[in-house]
Formats: sequence, structure tokens, C-alpha cells
Amino acid sequence: MDLTIIKHAVEADDGAKRLSMRFIKKYAARDRIRLSSELCEQISAELDKLDLVTLPRTLPTSENEYVWIIQKSDVLGEVVYVATVLANLEKLGANPIPKLFDNYPQAKAGLI
Repeated sequence: MDLTIIKHAVEADDGAKRLSMRFIKKYAARDRIRLSSELCEQISAELDKLDLVTLPRTLPTSENEYVWIIQKSDVLGEVVYVATVLANLEKLGANPIPKLFDNYPQAKAGLI
């Protein structure tokens, strides 16, 4: 699995790039017929090694879906990380800012 072309594309677009899952699969597993949840987890782990994060955090299994790939060390990447931590704390019932996601239900769904 070689996703360096995706890393370079993100860097060329100032730290964030919107890509289709079809494009990502092309470079992650060209020989695979479809995207499985296991393959998506492997892709996420590989992107993490390249200092990249995705939004939504859980990659969709449909090749027609689009996701944002963001450089983790970028300001936006750090914001996504902090928001993800808050979303996970919310899921556990331990969010230090109660009712934060009441006004932002789509944000919560994309971060978990």
C-alpha cells in the first residue's frame, strides 16, 4: 500500500484535499474489487503513519463517497484531532463541555 501520492497531493493543496474513495482505493489496493471496512481501517492506519487524518474519521466503504484528507501537523489537522477527542468523550458520556454537539449533529457523526 503506497499512499505517498496522496500525501504529496495534500501538501500541494496547503494541508487539505478532498478525494473520492475510488481515488484512494486506486492507490491503496488497486487489485481489490471493493472497499471493505477492514481495508478502510488499513488505509486509515497507513494515512496516520504519513501524518494524515481523514474527515470523516471512519472511512466510508462506498467508492462514490468523498473524504477530506488533512495533514495532522497543520492547524486544521489539530482542530480535527481535538474535536475527535471531544466526540469520543461525548460517546462515553464524559464530555467536559456538555451539550456541545447538540447544535452540531453532523460534526459529531463525522468525527466518530
